[in-house]
Amino acid sequence: MFITKPSYTILHELDRQSLPVRIEYSGRICYKSEDRIDETSAIPFVRKMGEYGHNSVLEMGVVTFRLSELSSEQVTAFFRCQPKYLNIGTEPGNRLLVTGSIRGYREMFVNHKQNEVTRALTDFLARRHPYFFETICRPEEIDVPKNISVEKIELEQVDKFEGEQLALHRYLGVRFIVNRAVTHELVRHRPCAFLQESQRYCRYSADKFGNEVTFIQPLFYTEGSTEFKQWKQAMETTEKIYLELLNTSTPQAARTVLPNACKTEIIVYTNLAEWRHILALRTPKNADPSMQEVMVPLQQELQGLYPAIF
Repeated sequence: MFITKPSYTILHELDRQSLPVRIEYSGRICYKSEDRIDETSAIPFVRKMGEYGHNSVLEMGVVTFRLSELSSEQVTAFFRCQPKYLNIGTEPGNRLLVTGSIRGYREMFVNHKQNEVTRALTDFLARRHPYFFETICRPEEIDVPKNISVEKIELEQVDKFEGEQLALHRYLGVRFIVNRAVTHELVRHRPCAFLQESQRYCRYSADKFGNEVTFIQPLFYTEGSTEFKQWKQAMETTEKIYLELLNTSTPQAARTVLPNACKTEIIVYTNLAEWRHILALRTPKNADPSMQEVMVPLQQELQGLYPAIF
């Protein structure tokens, strides 16, 4: 067995990569197959996600648009659609700011293809990233309204937004290495996108896992104490049984003996407004100490990056 400490990483560099690269990197955490990433692997990977309907993976690529030259009727009709998973803001002159994931834009078209704003956004995305839309539409078949201007807003421009506009439209991914008890609490935050290391598919007896199970060091017990020795003995026994079960069982069957102390990796992806809410709940003194262990330093780092928000 291997014992490691919890940690987090803000995925600054990933935010600046292309949509396919961002989605592939995040998706491969589930199977711990990052070793398969190369210069040509991203587009085939995301094409399969679209074909298989793996929507949670497609939530890991977010893009912001500014739509202008709309009529009042077009703005009203778009709001009446109430498309899911999108943040929509208004600007003077019947302009719209729209931020959402690839999943959000795909489902927007499926559910509201009669809407003119929907068709304008889908046409823009589908022409530049056809692999996301091959199973649901072809750009040449979309009746695009001629009056609507669609402009992609680059991340550098989004970072210049202020106040609540920045909070709503700036998305941030954080990769956590924590125990499963912590992730059970994290995934309760509904507005977020999550991708997590899968015990159902990961076989920890494999060489790439060191032929062992990794556990998160508990902060509740001092190393060397009686309680820590009891905890360690329990983990060693669990690992032994798990590895024996893998001789005759699948990983999804053997994982049923694994405890909350198991190390897992999870990417949490959401906007700054939701991060503010998460930190407000997960950093006070009455929060889970194991959650505080990663959330307090994360809050301090985000306060330095976005002082007006945090």
